[in-house]
Amino acid sequence: MRMVDIIQKKKNNKKLSKDEIKYWVMGYVNNEIPDYQISSLLMAICFNGLDDEELSNLTMIMAESGDQIDLSNINGKKVDKHSTGGVGDKTTLIVAPIVAACGCKVAKMSGRGLGHTGGTIDKLESIEGYNISIPREHFINQVNEIGISVIGQSGNLAPADKKIYALRDVTGTVDSIPLIASSIMSKKIAAGADSIVLDVKMGSGAFMKNINDAKILSEKMVSIGKSVNRNVIAVITNMDVPLGVNIGNSIEVIESIDVLKGKGPKDLTDISVCLATCMVMSCKNISKEEAEMQVKQVLGNGEALNKLKELIEAQGGNSNWIDNTDYFPKAKYEVKIKSPKTGYIKFMNTEVIGKISGYLGAGRATKEDKIDYSAGISIYKKTSEFVDEGDIIAVLYTNKEDKIEEAKCDFLNNIEISSEKIEKPILIYEIIE
Repeated sequence: MRMVDIIQKKKNNKKLSKDEIKYWVMGYVNNEIPDYQISSLLMAICFNGLDDEELSNLTMIMAESGDQIDLSNINGKKVDKHSTGGVGDKTTLIVAPIVAACGCKVAKMSGRGLGHTGGTIDKLESIEGYNISIPREHFINQVNEIGISVIGQSGNLAPADKKIYALRDVTGTVDSIPLIASSIMSKKIAAGADSIVLDVKMGSGAFMKNINDAKILSEKMVSIGKSVNRNVIAVITNMDVPLGVNIGNSIEVIESIDVLKGKGPKDLTDISVCLATCMVMSCKNISKEEAEMQVKQVLGNGEALNKLKELIEAQGGNSNWIDNTDYFPKAKYEVKIKSPKTGYIKFMNTEVIGKISGYLGAGRATKEDKIDYSAGISIYKKTSEFVDEGDIIAVLYTNKEDKIEEAKCDFLNNIEISSEKIEKPILIYEIIE
């Protein structure tokens, strides 16, 4: 078998066999095939796509390229949730305790922030003492005992995806829907859950910029799940507007605690309830109505909040921080951004807002950068809302005095205010089973 023949075949829009896919994926992982040949093939895939069988084969070969987490020692059905990445997206911190409180098993491996999007692990590490690197046996036992554990991803989970993604990032092939679908699903399948709920973000702050692409991606991932006997549900949600109020690590944890206490923002609460309902419905094989009733019950009676405390205590964290969020670190500078005129907020460039939060200290420019857990942005006025001139639209939190003026200018340059009334954005577009 020759790599040049595989490239030629896909360039001519012909189907690759499972053996051919395995040849190039594992050849690249084992450093037997050079970057330039894989780059050429990835570009051919961008132009010509993959059919369902090719996509399923690629996903499973990448999933099998490294560790596959065996969760068989966990009693009951295991359910996982994955977001395609957004700004202010802290739903795992809310949804995972809710679902565990409903009696499902949540054995979750989460990632760090990537680009303008935040990472669950970074947020959890803003809680004093929380350990994201517990031994595998401890992880399994904890899920059996309390129904939940959230840890960092294994260093060798789907290494083929890690290597291919790094190449895609520098060859203009990130936005290929088949490559995105196989990337996400290879890691989720390797992580071992029986049921997977996907929060597919769509809008200016997401990788999918329009509803058509988001729907195609969702359908591809649900199809992959079906082909390997995993129950997958995709929920397409809005990321034209930051989710909730807060963007940043510790302030997102505080906002998640507020939701679990029944006093969080409505958009974040509604999406969390929807995702948790899908997870419980899938895990317990019950109706949507019954699952939603259970979700709202544990949210309302405090069981979900207590489950978050159990999770934090089990992994070495200080659960007193949940009862009293004043323990979380505070930034030195709090800077108010005021509306330059009267009108309705027509548009917010959510991706840029996420990047602003990053350079204020809440994210990383390189993987070696240290995160400032206190940094971030609170958004007080969002798309469709009316503002008077001088109203506070947002507050910046940072310890970097030299970044304040740049952040204020960037924020104001990336919102648009109109004299015409603006329709409120749709929150949840579609659920694909």
